[in-house]
Amino acid sequence: MTDQPDRGPDSRLPVPRPPAEPVSPDRFAAPPSARRFELTPERAAQIVRQSSSARFVGFLAVGVVVLFVIVYYFYELGFPGGLTQSRLAAETEAQQVTAVERGYNIYQANCARCHGANGEGGIGPKLNDQSKLFWHLREDYLRNILEVGGRYACGDPNSLMPVWSDRNGGPLNYKAIEDLIAFLRATNEREYTVRDPELFEPEIDPETGRPKTFTGWRDPNWRPEPGATPYPACWKDEFTSPASPAPGLAGASPSAPAASPGASAPAGVVLEISAQNIAFDKTELRAPANTPFQIRFTNNDAGIPHNVAIHEGSPTGPEVWRGEIFNGVETRVYDVPALPAGTYGFICTVHPNMTGTLIVE
Repeated sequence: MTDQPDRGPDSRLPVPRPPAEPVSPDRFAAPPSARRFELTPERAAQIVRQSSSARFVGFLAVGVVVLFVIVYYFYELGFPGGLTQSRLAAETEAQQVTAVERGYNIYQANCARCHGANGEGGIGPKLNDQSKLFWHLREDYLRNILEVGGRYACGDPNSLMPVWSDRNGGPLNYKAIEDLIAFLRATNEREYTVRDPELFEPEIDPETGRPKTFTGWRDPNWRPEPGATPYPACWKDEFTSPASPAPGLAGASPSAPAASPGASAPAGVVLEISAQNIAFDKTELRAPANTPFQIRFTNNDAGIPHNVAIHEGSPTGPEVWRGEIFNGVETRVYDVPALPAGTYGFICTVHPNMTGTLIVE
């Protein structure tokens, strides 16, 4: 090992470097003419004006933003004192109206055959009874019975009330179920528009030229008498009673007195008509004008109620006479009072799809 002379502690430091040359202060500096800054009175005044304008523009921008926030706040929540409705409440109400009008079409297409066009009952129980609407026809009850069928109400697996929800094999999806419930729970405080099921455009009444309308069944102000017994959940005995008229479609006329099957029959013309498979066997009848006549009506649908009612002009016109509703299989002879000459419509009160034309001449 070669001996190295000891150079002391400085031997471990880096090799010293020669001192750097000083940098001239003017190397990176602008010339004196560029560093000289002087404002003329005109330039100073211009800067002051520009600063004032900038502050005004800023203040204006802040004011516009604040005003927008205030207006949007009241647009969303409504002005105090109920002067305007909040956007959310208005949209909720609009969607509710749409649901009721869609539910009306669903009801007429699927439910009116058994429960009547206005909920007056028929094959199934009536639905427009205020006691029922108050005690039990609430959203949860209706949703359950539409999902599982009539066995939910009476525990009868053979109930004629089918399952409607597609969750259990029925034809209606969840949205259709919600719309149908909205219609069944609609109040009678406002009118709704009857709309075409496909285009959802208002249907026009050819007689008045105005959109057809309907009202809900439920009276929100109705209350049972003190101590009244709640309406029973099972209504199996109701379909045996005659259907009664009820509010619903705007413009519906009060029902005429039902014909008595036990009254003596006047001599004269007897019109024959029957019903089978929820349809009349004839769609046109003729009777003499200003002369009483009879209708011999045979109901061939076992256990299903039918009748014949006469309406002025068409089956949707004002009712002028109604025959008694009865279950099949049975035959009744109706005594019809004299009618003036003209065209009438006849219809089954329970099943509004059963219609025809009566020509009195």
